[in-house]
Amino acid sequence: MSNEASPAGAAPAAPLSPAIRAEIDAWVAKYPPEWKRSAVMAALMIVQDANGGWLTPALMDAVADYLEMPPIAVYEVASFYSMYETKPVGRHKICVCTNVSCLVCGSGRIVEHLEKRLGIGLGETTPDGLFTLQQSECLGACADSPVMLVNDRTMCSFMSPEKLDQLVDALRAAEAP
Repeated sequence: MSNEASPAGAAPAAPLSPAIRAEIDAWVAKYPPEWKRSAVMAALMIVQDANGGWLTPALMDAVADYLEMPPIAVYEVASFYSMYETKPVGRHKICVCTNVSCLVCGSGRIVEHLEKRLGIGLGETTPDGLFTLQQSECLGACADSPVMLVNDRTMCSFMSPEKLDQLVDALRAAEAP
């Protein structure tokens, strides 16, 4: 597929590094050859991680080219699932579950505490670019509520203001030189 499939006026697809292609190829190998595009979710996560946590149109076009699929199909995946970001986010993305089970168990208080502690609201990033605070519809851990997901990989359960402070302090400390 050529870059001509990109929206009118869009820049050509960014090249994928050999290391990124190798990671994507490991996922492609899990599917029959005619289902190569089934690796799109993994490919987007790989490219997003390599780009500091977000996807540009050029990177999504590159994934489309590599997986031989229409760019719009990649954009649909990236815009549907909440783990993909199409604008810059903080180095640490904190997603608090605000669905009913977590809400009943105090996730509203968790959000308020984080907003106050970080000085930002839901959907915002701290001025230093360190934290982005988001809400999540459901993280599938209702028995452990209130829960949140940090950096799309670390589930934090039974959250309290004290545990939040410890987490924020640890993330900040990890960034210190």
